[in-house]
Amino acid sequence: MLSDDQIGFIESRRVAHLATADAGALPHVVPVCFAYTEGAIWIAIDEKPKTTARLKRVRNIEENPQVSLIFDRYDEDWTRLGYVLVHGTAELVERPPVGVVSALRARYEKYGPMGLEERPAIRITPERVVTWGSLT
Repeated sequence: MLSDDQIGFIESRRVAHLATADAGALPHVVPVCFAYTEGAIWIAIDEKPKTTARLKRVRNIEENPQVSLIFDRYDEDWTRLGYVLVHGTAELVERPPVGVVSALRARYEKYGPMGLEERPAIRITPERVVTWGSLT
């Protein structure tokens, strides 16, 4: 689904923004850490301090699995502006595969000591991709 250029751009970003909506279509957008592996985009439900274990993004996905992720780059040189917008279906995976945990840890050092194997993760299957601007 994703081209090599799109994957390269996505993997060069450190943070994406995940858009979810509840059953009433109320939008919710949060920055997320991610890994692209096994043909999907994975987001850990990590151990950072949170006000609740029932995160709004998780509740929204349970009500409405249609999500969007934007990977973008801003630059004062506007010829370098660009983004990859991924629309897809999200699901909560109670125990992510070992390869997914390894991919997340390889991208984010802080994930090293966290018990990601024992925590759920969000798996997003890309269904439609929009690209704009420069990906190089």
